[in-house]
Amino acid sequence: MSQVLHTMIRVGNLERSIEFYTKVMGMKLLRQSENPQYKYSLAFVGFDEESKGAAVIELTYNWGTEKYDMGNAFGHIAIGEKDIYSRCEAIAAAGGKVTRAPGPVAGGHTEIAFVEDPDGYKIELIQMRSAEKGLG
Repeated sequence: MSQVLHTMIRVGNLERSIEFYTKVMGMKLLRQSENPQYKYSLAFVGFDEESKGAAVIELTYNWGTEKYDMGNAFGHIAIGEKDIYSRCEAIAAAGGKVTRAPGPVAGGHTEIAFVEDPDGYKIELIQMRSAEKGLG
């Protein structure tokens, strides 16, 4: 059976991003590599390994590039949480940026929140009891 393995995002400072995703978001650094010939470094972070069915995030640092144009096509990364309210409190306490406080989605019942990583990528937190139902 096919599965989503990872989503790749480009970051301006690999160590800062690893720190955010591990210390603020609670993920594990799964593996890291460098390619000196093509001048890039990769770090894979997630809650578990792809071999166990988990999707992970590939952080790509292109040496010497500190900022990217975010564009308008990418939306967000979604993470299911047991309790988005306490999770947002923990993220804020760890220095993370909560950009939308937890609560019901506009016009619906699904409880969501948004946080932002150091490069400006949006991360949606969805209360797990409603994560599989879709927004509404």
